[in-house]
Amino acid sequence: MTDRTAARAARSALAFRLAAEPGVLGIGLARRESGYVVKVDLADAAAAARVPQDVDGVRVVTEVVGAVRAL
Repeated sequence: MTDRTAARAARSALAFRLAAEPGVLGIGLARRESGYVVKVDLADAAAAARVPQDVDGVRVVTEVVGAVRAL
C-alpha cells in the first residue's frame, strides 16, 4: 500500500522527468484499492511508451484523455 506522502514525492519526481515530453497533459494522484498511484493524462496512446510503470516504488497509471482544447 502506497501512502499519500510517497505518492506526492513520486508525482513531483515524475513531473520533473516528463516536463518536456509531448503528449503528457497532466500528472496527479489517484486513489486505488492498494493506496495511492500517480496518474498521468495523455493526449494519445503513443505517449504512454515514455511513461515509466513506477517511480520510487509507486505505481504509475496512464489514461488517454485526448487533446485538450478551449471551447
